[in-house]
Amino acid sequence: MARIKGATMTRKRRNKVLGMAKGYWGAKSTHYKMANQAVMKSLTYAYVGRKQKKRDFRQLWITRINAACKMNGMNYSTFMHGLKLAGINMNRKMLSETAIHDPEAFAALTEKAKAALNA
Repeated sequence: MARIKGATMTRKRRNKVLGMAKGYWGAKSTHYKMANQAVMKSLTYAYVGRKQKKRDFRQLWITRINAACKMNGMNYSTFMHGLKLAGINMNRKMLSETAIHDPEAFAALTEKAKAALNA
């Protein structure tokens, strides 16, 4: 049998990495070894960033809810506890959107939370 050489697949693999490194500064976009290191690091950052994005948004929603609660004479933790006692199951994203776009509805939620805490 004839010997099979791997030039085609090697070139394909290298071109794939160089394609991902397109737009990088200097030799990182043209030299395979440097491009491969840069791409591997970029993919690691992208993976970590997808996890951090979830944390960042949750933090933003909590900050917005807290600000709206303060305007209605409560703080975040007592508001969330009051909602739980009242049996209102809304996630933080929806509470945040309600606080921004419909302050009257959010004020009604705070009243329900206060009533559940006092009962």
